[in-house]
Amino acid sequence: MHTSLTCISLSFSWPDGTPVLDGLDAAFGPGRTGLVGVNGSGKSTLLKLLAGELTPSGGTVRVTGELGYLPQNITLDTSLRVDEALGIAAVRAALHAIEAGDVDEAHFTAVGDDWDVEERALAVLGELGLGHIGLDRTLGEVSGGESVLLRLAALLLRRPDVLLLDEPTNNLDLHARRRLYEAVDTWSGPGALVVVSHDRELLDRVDRIADLRAGELTWYGGNLSAYEEALAVEQEAAARMVRVAESDLRKQKRELVEAQQKLARRKRYGQKMWDSKREPKIVMGARKRAAQESAGKHRILHEERLSAARERLDEAADAVREDDEIRVELPHTAVPPGRTVFTLRALEVAHGALREGALDLHGPERVALTGRNGAGKTTLLRTLAGELPPVRGEADVHVPVRFLPQRLDVLDEALTVAENVARFAPGATDNRIRARLARFLFRGARADRTAGTLSGGERFRAALAALMLAEPAPQLLLLDEPTNNLDMASVRQLVSALESYEGALVIASHDLPFLESVGITRWLQLDGGELRETSAGEVVSG
Repeated sequence: MHTSLTCISLSFSWPDGTPVLDGLDAAFGPGRTGLVGVNGSGKSTLLKLLAGELTPSGGTVRVTGELGYLPQNITLDTSLRVDEALGIAAVRAALHAIEAGDVDEAHFTAVGDDWDVEERALAVLGELGLGHIGLDRTLGEVSGGESVLLRLAALLLRRPDVLLLDEPTNNLDLHARRRLYEAVDTWSGPGALVVVSHDRELLDRVDRIADLRAGELTWYGGNLSAYEEALAVEQEAAARMVRVAESDLRKQKRELVEAQQKLARRKRYGQKMWDSKREPKIVMGARKRAAQESAGKHRILHEERLSAARERLDEAADAVREDDEIRVELPHTAVPPGRTVFTLRALEVAHGALREGALDLHGPERVALTGRNGAGKTTLLRTLAGELPPVRGEADVHVPVRFLPQRLDVLDEALTVAENVARFAPGATDNRIRARLARFLFRGARADRTAGTLSGGERFRAALAALMLAEPAPQLLLLDEPTNNLDMASVRQLVSALESYEGALVIASHDLPFLESVGITRWLQLDGGELRETSAGEVVSG
């Protein structure tokens, strides 16, 4: 029997009554499926429903075989040993007892058919680049990225028939990402793999794309690139249909006006004949009634045609996706080419990030800060932002600076988007704030939504708006993994916003396609406590 994962009339609403899914029917068959959609469309919610983490308000989920689930946010007990995290501690202990000569029946029961569990575990760890860890170390000794891969290793050891991955490359460095890509590449057989991600390289490894939009799934054969090509063709056709429908609507409006003018002329002529009494009264009365009936039929016919034209236009417009771009003009963020933005002198920061000698940043440079998980990138950014003092040396910033952390905790959850921006620009009027927020796609009532109700992409846009519209205007912007949890549309919006930004940028990220899209002028790598100049080519091949 083929592996399958099926939703039947699946519905779900949040406790406040906000609907997410309403009667969704879908089947995920064998192979690799990439689940995409704009932030807030319900991708992670759907995965939780499929995994049984959430209870649907209606409908059912049916799974053929065993299911494994890797959630977006993983919290593991740092005191656990690796074999405990992998779920093999009991079997391993029984094996060791048997090897030591203990023939208690309970040990054989615990082992079952898993006599090669240690070899299999070490093989899976090796495939994911974790062979150096060993089974007896504790999770407190591994990095955040390694803990994600450990959770994946635990799932792969179980050999589930259905595997659900929710943003698995978040917070993974380039080396860890490549290991995960290889695991996805080698996924084969009858199993079903469903992955939610914004990672282009990962989504270019799937067999099909399922696009979640307005509570419905649309399927596209091929990987992300093939999906984008198909979508571009669809959108071109949809835009063409809008133009045809608009033309037809104008025609129907014109014909309705012409018909009304024609009927008005007939009415004036009939009144003139009545006033002049050129025909018998009974004849003129019959003619008037006939004219009124004809006029009523004409009016109804043209109004129906006009209404139908409006409906066709609405249907055509619904097929065109909103893909607004953030366009902002921030002249006060501009940095002259010769201006010194920051200087580092023999800097040592917490957790050991060290720079012997000096490093200067001048003018509107765009710097990519790369390095493995745990290398100290976030610590260095927080030191530049003034949140952490240097352990030794100097970190002097000479321009207004703002820092956007991974957690986006610059926002007050209880305040509206407009109120959050006002906190950073207390001298700005409400009208000025709202006019600027409109450029970040928070128009009208959207600016009055509280931060706690925003989706991931909306939350990011609100945080970015708060920092970029701050007073004084930031001439140095520090971004820490900005594309984590952003859908493709939100990443494009971020790129368009950064294109408008005229200050200096330092971006810590493992997302190479994004870094290349924002026009990085300088590449720095933090490795082994040393910050050194590198290049995009070295980052890719390193």
